[in-house]
Amino acid sequence: MPLVPVLAAQAISVRRKAQLLDEPAGPRAGRAGTGPTLRLLITGDSSAAGVGVDHQSQALSGQVVGLLSHAFTVEWRLEATTGHTTRDAIERLSDIEGPFDVVITALGVNDVTRCVTRKQFVKRQSMLMEMLIEQFGASMVLVTGVPQMEQFPALPKPLSWVLGAQARRLDTGLAHVTHQFPQVHHFKLTIPSEPAYAAMDGYHPSASAYRIWAQMLADEVFAKFS
Repeated sequence: MPLVPVLAAQAISVRRKAQLLDEPAGPRAGRAGTGPTLRLLITGDSSAAGVGVDHQSQALSGQVVGLLSHAFTVEWRLEATTGHTTRDAIERLSDIEGPFDVVITALGVNDVTRCVTRKQFVKRQSMLMEMLIEQFGASMVLVTGVPQMEQFPALPKPLSWVLGAQARRLDTGLAHVTHQFPQVHHFKLTIPSEPAYAAMDGYHPSASAYRIWAQMLADEVFAKFS
């Protein structure tokens, strides 16, 4: 309890800095490559939207599509917004039509900062997985684990400890959810904790980090569909 004023002040400062960067310019849907058709949906928060780089070609969507287009004709769509929680993503996706073969999700950071409980998070992620599989017909859902927030350069102590602990709790719940769906794969995103892999705000990925993330995802898709 004595730390509450400190945590609140730190949280306000970090939120202001994290909102300084805009979502990058560039297409959010398209078709690329040659080969068998692969219908791809990317959904999530600011990291899925590519915050931290100047153009979508450097962001997660552009780099994933670039890699997959070597083997597939990728029909892709990006549905991601800064600040979105799992509940926000569900509401957004309710307005679009599928089908999609592969769905990539990146959610959890805003659930942490909005104080969503583990029980609420598990329930909402279960709803999301059901939507992606039943409504969109996804045969593969790649769920990025909740990041290790204690490693974000922008987060000072003790805020980083508190958010990091909650992120781990939610990610444990997320792993439990994904085990209930054979189409879903949960993986931890392992990015080196070095300055080159963080954007200028110390909160979002850099182009180098997006490259590593995209390669991990592409490897999973190649392993299943090749």
